[in-house]
Amino acid sequence: MRYRTIPGTDLNAAVIVMGTAGFGGSMTEEAAYRLFDMYVERGGNFIDTALVYDDWLNQGRSLTEIRLGKWLKARGNRSKLLIATKGAHPELSTMQISRIGREDIIADVERSLLQLQTDYIDLYWLHRDDPSKPVSGIMDTLGELVKAGKIRSIGCSNWTVERIREANAYASAHGRTPFVASQPLWNFAVLNPGSIGDPTLVVMSEADKRYYEETGMAVIPFSSQANGFFSGRYARGREAGIQGSAAAVSRQYFNEASFDRLDRVQALAAELGAASSAVALAYLTSHPFPVYPIIGATKPEYMRESCAAGDLTLTPEQMRFLETGER
Repeated sequence: MRYRTIPGTDLNAAVIVMGTAGFGGSMTEEAAYRLFDMYVERGGNFIDTALVYDDWLNQGRSLTEIRLGKWLKARGNRSKLLIATKGAHPELSTMQISRIGREDIIADVERSLLQLQTDYIDLYWLHRDDPSKPVSGIMDTLGELVKAGKIRSIGCSNWTVERIREANAYASAHGRTPFVASQPLWNFAVLNPGSIGDPTLVVMSEADKRYYEETGMAVIPFSSQANGFFSGRYARGREAGIQGSAAAVSRQYFNEASFDRLDRVQALAAELGAASSAVALAYLTSHPFPVYPIIGATKPEYMRESCAAGDLTLTPEQMRFLETGER
């Protein structure tokens, strides 16, 4: 597993990040622990979670953070890992009401620290934005938490480049801690317009990529595997089926452009002797700015394939082939 220091921090992070949505209520504790262990055994050290993960299952609150905290305590490995979590998310029943005020941010950080059974969070994400709120109060609050030692660095999930630029300009002008990483929705498939039902999600654009190239800011994308589109389960002319996330994959990524990309990924994977899912992840990590994809590996075989991408770097020629088909 390759490591790369996140610019602007002293966080030396594995280039493949373990995502944890579904690890609190959608699987047993034994299965979750096994996957956490597998990730670490394969050289991973960067785990991403969120205060609201698995709340949608209506089995309890913050199930994933609580389980991750129990695993960290049981293994005694907190100091060896980078833990990222997200807060300031609206209540799921009232997504139209933001929770990004000072009290919300501080309360969420304190809850996460307690549930993760840790004294500090390595990278703290704001899970959503509210463009009507001034960046000044947001960055001032986060700066206080950094100064208090409760969080080491900060990032923003589902923030537009325009708001990131505004927030970091304020931080620079007022001596505050800047955002060091962004977490948008990004993968190698081509998203069908209008297929994402949540208007608060931010999808990577070509213009966004230019911003990250110019600034060198780290990108830590979610849905980096397009919900398994490149796993081998899907093919042109074949029904998606009804298992797992198949309905979402069909709605979001079934189009000729995505299947053309799938064909090229599979061709390059065959040449390299690698899994197609690993090649799709390596496409992200081989960009000219630092990228750390978040994987959604909920089975051991998926974990093995995904972690293998941490040792795979594509050449400019291979990148061009994946994007255009040109050799």
